[in-house]
Amino acid sequence: MTALDLAQLPAWLGSLFWALGRVSGLCLVAPVFSSTVIPARIRVGVVVVLSLVLAPLAPTTIDPLSGAGVATLAGQVVIGAMVGFVLKLVFEAVSFGGELVAQSMSLGFAQVVSPGAGQSTVLSQFYLLLVTLLFLVMDGHLQLIALLADSFHSLPPGTPAVSANALHAVVAFGAELFAGAVRVALPAMTSLLVVNIGFAAISRAAPSMNLFAVGFPITVSLGFIALWLSLRSLPGAFEALQGSAWSLMRELFGS
Repeated sequence: MTALDLAQLPAWLGSLFWALGRVSGLCLVAPVFSSTVIPARIRVGVVVVLSLVLAPLAPTTIDPLSGAGVATLAGQVVIGAMVGFVLKLVFEAVSFGGELVAQSMSLGFAQVVSPGAGQSTVLSQFYLLLVTLLFLVMDGHLQLIALLADSFHSLPPGTPAVSANALHAVVAFGAELFAGAVRVALPAMTSLLVVNIGFAAISRAAPSMNLFAVGFPITVSLGFIALWLSLRSLPGAFEALQGSAWSLMRELFGS
C-alpha cells in the first residue's frame, strides 16, 4: 500500500501543480482576484483552496519535476493569465470611459497640467467600483471559477497553451477597450458637448463675458446631473462588454 502511494505521488503533485499554475495566472491578472485592496494572505489562501479543489480535474502522466513538467506548468500560468487579461480589459474599458467623462467635466484638469502624475481621476475609480459590485452581484466570480474548472476538460494540461489564433483573438479584443469606453461615456459626453456648444454661442453673443469664471462651475454642475442620468446605461454597457469577454474566453478554451 505504501509503494502504491509513493508511485502515485508524482501524479498527485502534477495535478496540484497544473491547477496551481492555472489558478495563479488567473489570480495575478483577473479583476477582483488581483485587487491590492484584498490582503495578500487572503489572496494566497484563495489560490491554494481553488488549486486543491480543481486538482482532481487535472490528471496527467507528465512528471512535474522534468523539463516537460516545467514547460507544462509555465503553459498553465499563461492560460490563466490570458483569461484574466481578457476580463481585465473589460474593467479597464469602463475605467477609461470614466476618464473621458471626467475630462469633459473638467474634473481631470490635474492630469492635463501634470500628465506624469499617473493618478486616475476619482470618477474613473467610481465607475470601476460600480462595475466591480455589478460583477460580484451577477456572480461573475463564480462563473469565472466554473469556466476555469471546465477548461481542464476542454484544454487539459499538456496541450499547446497558446496558439497564433488565440493570441490574435486576444489582441483583437483590445479594440473593445476603446469601443467600450466610448459606449460607457457617450451619454454623459453628448450632454456635455451640448453644454459646450451653448457656451460657444454665449461667447459669440457676449465676448466680454469671462467664460472661464462662469463656465467652469456650470459645466461641473451640469456634468454631475448628466452623470447621474447616464448611470442607468452603465449596467447594459458593462453586460455587453462582459458578454463579449465570456465568448472570447470560451473560444480560447475551445468550449
